[in-house]
Amino acid sequence: MQISDEEWRKRLSPEEYQVLRQSGTERPFTGEHWDNERAGTYRCRACGAVLFTSETKFDARCGWPSFYQPADDANVTYLKDTTLGMERVEVRCGSCDSHLGHVFSGEGFGTPTDQRYCINSISMTFDENGA
Repeated sequence: MQISDEEWRKRLSPEEYQVLRQSGTERPFTGEHWDNERAGTYRCRACGAVLFTSETKFDARCGWPSFYQPADDANVTYLKDTTLGMERVEVRCGSCDSHLGHVFSGEGFGTPTDQRYCINSISMTFDENGA
């Protein structure tokens, strides 16, 4: 999906643009989905691609929605992120290349993948009716 920066600015609120297009991060415990326990599907706010499902969401007590795997590996991409003086793995939408958050491994949460996809609420919409 090739969209100009000008078009993204028209489609997204300033807060959405800052996170999705400029790799920003919302403050913990402030997003609409961090404590959502309803069944459904999480989609990319920018393009609507299916990213995660409630079946893989878990409470990591970190203030952001946490998942242990994406709904479809083809819908996410990964980039090495060395900002903030550390090495992390950035998670981006595989369809529109929007920033979603980061994935961490080996934190001991006991999930099937031993991973925590720490995703900004503002990067997603929630569809209670499924995919």
